[in-house]
Amino acid sequence: MQNELDQKLKSIYSKLDPWQTTLVARHEDRPKSKFFIDGLFEDFISLSGDRNYGEDKSVIAGFARFNNQSILVIGQEKGEDLESRIDRNFGMMRPEGYRKTIRLMKIADKFNIPVISFIDTPGAYPGVGAEERGQAEAIAKSIECCMQLKVPTLAIIIGEGGSGGAIALASSSKVLMFENAIYSVISPEGCATILWRDPKKMLDAAKAMKLSAKDLLEIKIIDEIIKEPIGGAHRDRNIVLSNLKNSIIKNLNHFKTMSPQEILNERKNKFLRIGRDKGFINNLNDLSSLESKTNRIDKIFKSKSSYIALIILFLIILISLIIIL
Repeated sequence: MQNELDQKLKSIYSKLDPWQTTLVARHEDRPKSKFFIDGLFEDFISLSGDRNYGEDKSVIAGFARFNNQSILVIGQEKGEDLESRIDRNFGMMRPEGYRKTIRLMKIADKFNIPVISFIDTPGAYPGVGAEERGQAEAIAKSIECCMQLKVPTLAIIIGEGGSGGAIALASSSKVLMFENAIYSVISPEGCATILWRDPKKMLDAAKAMKLSAKDLLEIKIIDEIIKEPIGGAHRDRNIVLSNLKNSIIKNLNHFKTMSPQEILNERKNKFLRIGRDKGFINNLNDLSSLESKTNRIDKIFKSKSSYIALIILFLIILISLIIIL
């Protein structure tokens, strides 16, 4: 019976459509950020506050040790039960949460400490208070900070990666994604409501948005898919923990021989390459060094002697015309 059940699960989960994948990514028993922080890191010290407004409990952040190496850990936390989910605001960060992570990422950059982020949010909190305190500006500053870091950064999408709330922390050197996680600019329900004015068309929206790990790897939005047990990550947390640990070790080792400037350039190139596969640029491996090429006319006008020569030529032509007329 157990073998039959395993075969049935394997058959079902091998043919999940994008909407079914979304439901698995939102499963209430799916491992959250706190589980991975407790299971992977040692001596974790949680730090609070943005030094401006207050503390945002929807994000856990602090320094820890991983494989005898100092790491800055950031995790968007949804909570395990109703009380903790309300306390954590269902993983939807407010401006003070993003400003806290910016503060800590700058510290990590100063002391050459890699950054690992766990992404699991339906999106940034859309409340009036959050907007009044500058939600959009905080997200933009977070993306800017992530792109400017000269230390290795890993973003791991463990469940939902929704909207700007996810990309604010996922602008990383490497973006890893669990097999049954999702990563999109908007929820399928929201997309269906906007396009068709019918939230019931979420399957069509989910298919169109290419939000599954397989689709995103194909179009090079993410860098790696982390395997899950048959039936989802919640069915065997130890396997998921082991697979993730091996992936983190491998990706951190990739940056060990690289200088800070090389790490920064690789991250820039990674994002600049997205969508350029069929373009007119041949040198896709070094887009960060692209400069605007000056043509011959620009070079002529940059020289003072060229200006004088052009004026003399213009005067000669003018005098010639006057004599002829």
